[in-house]
Amino acid sequence: MKAVVLAGGYATRLWPITKHRPKMFLPVGEDTVIDTIFEDLEADDRVSEVFVSTNERFAGAFEEYLADSPFEKPTLSVEDTSAEDEKFGVVGALAQLIDREEVDEDLVVIAGDNLISFDVGDFVDFFYEKEAPCLAAYDVGSRERAKSYGLVQLDGDRVIDFQEKPDDPKSTLVSIACYALPADDLPKFDEYLAGDNNPDEPGWFMQWLQKNGDLFAYTFDDAWFDIGTPQSYLDAVAWYLDGENFVHESATVENSTLGTNVHVMADAVVEDSHLEESVVFPGATIRNAELKGSIVDEETRIENLDLSNALIGAHSQLTNGYKE
Repeated sequence: MKAVVLAGGYATRLWPITKHRPKMFLPVGEDTVIDTIFEDLEADDRVSEVFVSTNERFAGAFEEYLADSPFEKPTLSVEDTSAEDEKFGVVGALAQLIDREEVDEDLVVIAGDNLISFDVGDFVDFFYEKEAPCLAAYDVGSRERAKSYGLVQLDGDRVIDFQEKPDDPKSTLVSIACYALPADDLPKFDEYLAGDNNPDEPGWFMQWLQKNGDLFAYTFDDAWFDIGTPQSYLDAVAWYLDGENFVHESATVENSTLGTNVHVMADAVVEDSHLEESVVFPGATIRNAELKGSIVDEETRIENLDLSNALIGAHSQLTNGYKE
């Protein structure tokens, strides 16, 4: 079996934090988002190689990241696009990768911005039991939230209906961009694209598969985060920290109070401040400030300010409400 980790998005809703870094590199506790996926795939002997599918813009960042990582399976596979308006869709990118890398084995595909609570190996077990295309599904508990995803209806664990981003959801069980496909089904990407179908989201391809054959859903409880917004990232950090705080050993926290779910990274300085549900990146300095629900990027200085739900880019200086 081969694996593909989708890492080609530009994450504009997380700018400026993701303007110069892939959102998959965002830290959640001691790991990054993408590392949690790599760990599961590295441990599964059935997976022989992991293709990291990204765009030309982030190719250099991924090359450096993978070169320094402890994982042996991931290799970079670069899309031939460099801007959001040039992208030809995730389905098209997958078809291109399958052709470029000459993939002719079973394939598991996972979005690199997925933070999932199940072991990917359990999902692969389910796939081999069914011997048919499979997806992972999670109950988001909100019909409004379900409008943003592919919605599945089940008979047991068989998918009997699939709606991509419906205006009127019939349930709250959604596909989470984790798929497994038998080798015999890989040529169907070309068939799907040749039929003038939607090339953008994989959900449209899964909907097409369901209408033309068997499709099964692996359902799970606990937690799932699609990290695409500042709040979803903070929610993922809060789930991981579970009310605790994570302060790197090289960070300095003096005369300050930390509420819950605060992550302070390496070489950051927090003095005479109060932080709640916030993330402070390496080398940032927070003095005489109050932060709640905020993300402060690296080498940023904040003094004498109260910030709530703020997203501060790298190397910024904010003092007394004015940006220097």
